Amino acid sequence: MGQAIDIAAVRADLTARITALDVRAPYAGAAQIAADLDMIRRIAHAAGLDPVVTVTHFLCTVLARGNGSIHGWLSLLVDAVAAESSDLATCDVFAAACSVRLAA
Repeated sequence: MGQAIDIAAVRADLTARITALDVRAPYAGAAQIAADLDMIRRIAHAAGLDPVVTVTHFLCTVLARGNGSIHGWLSLLVDAVAAESSDLATCDVFAAACSVRLAA
């Protein structure tokens, strides 16, 4: 039987990773940012934090398009980490927020 996931510890780790990425992002190349986002996505997926996975997919699209600063996107990613629920409706809310931001 698998071990229980300490979701509070996972959230703290993800928040620390996102904060560190936010500091490094202006000086890092797209490949390094993408690698960091992929690690965040993998950790979130393993912990069942689906809103985080949703936002990281949009962030990777932004990065691939070269749409400029990702600072605001990382703020949205922190909000996804803190989301109370990981159900489909919550993922849809974050996807809608990302779609609006992407269209702007």
